[in-house]
Amino acid sequence: MWLILAFMSAALLGCYDSFKKAALRDNAVIPVLFLNTVFCSLLFLPLIILSANTRLLDSSVFHVASGGWEVHRYVVLKSLIVLSSWIFGYCGMKNLPLTIVGPINATRPVMVLVGALLVFGERLNGYQWIGVLLAVVSFFMLSRSGKKEGINFKHNRWIFFIVLASLLGAVSGLYDKYLMASPADGGVGLDRMLVQSWYNLYQAVLMGVMFLLLWWIPRRRGSSTTTPFRWHWSILCISLFLSIADFLYFYSLSLPGALISVVSMIRRGSVVVSFLMGAAIFHEKNLRSKALDLALVLLGMLFLYLGSR
Repeated sequence: MWLILAFMSAALLGCYDSFKKAALRDNAVIPVLFLNTVFCSLLFLPLIILSANTRLLDSSVFHVASGGWEVHRYVVLKSLIVLSSWIFGYCGMKNLPLTIVGPINATRPVMVLVGALLVFGERLNGYQWIGVLLAVVSFFMLSRSGKKEGINFKHNRWIFFIVLASLLGAVSGLYDKYLMASPADGGVGLDRMLVQSWYNLYQAVLMGVMFLLLWWIPRRRGSSTTTPFRWHWSILCISLFLSIADFLYFYSLSLPGALISVVSMIRRGSVVVSFLMGAAIFHEKNLRSKALDLALVLLGMLFLYLGSR
């Protein structure tokens, strides 16, 4: 069951990336990200209120557990990690082709494995090392494809932003493992709905402060040269698809036998959906060479899966 949920989450994430690209075209990044966090929060706020004040959601998958600061401090830290990843990722997504961003993001499971190697002392087997090497090779091949579009991986700050966003996303994945694991397994054992619901609320608050200080107030004073904001329906779709994808992700992790390494790799399969969207909707270029790079990434993910069974 947890595998099915992971695949469903991956498909929704691919749509999420596509809506994100559509929303950011010729649009201001900070307002789009702020509205995304607000809409995500509004989806979960009723669940928090109902869980705290009624018994309507008791024993259901939508029940949000309660907890004090000793619990919420972990969630605040997750909000900071995820929001930092989103800020860099949104900026990079706006300025790069989706068919380049997707394969770079798809290397995140490799970063998770390397992080597990360094932080948790895990050892990689032969299959996993092959997967890591294939991901490295695909990254260099992707840089070759990017040069055909005038994108220099060594000197392009948006590439750096996407890589940094992926690194922070990998940190978030490792942190999820720590939050969801039981105390007996060295984790905190937090309720999945508490984490998802409250980290969205904390993100909205943090992003609201950034929105006021970095975008709204400067524009009101006439001292800002940032891109103006325009509403697009895809902004709402970002929040909807992301929230459902994350709900399925956290739910799959809560099921017996679920493996974070496998779930993380399956979710990165969203790159197939976003790549197809980039080709069909955004009419991006050099698809043949990028498809080869993507194939290497997927092959690397297959070896990671085989090594994680």
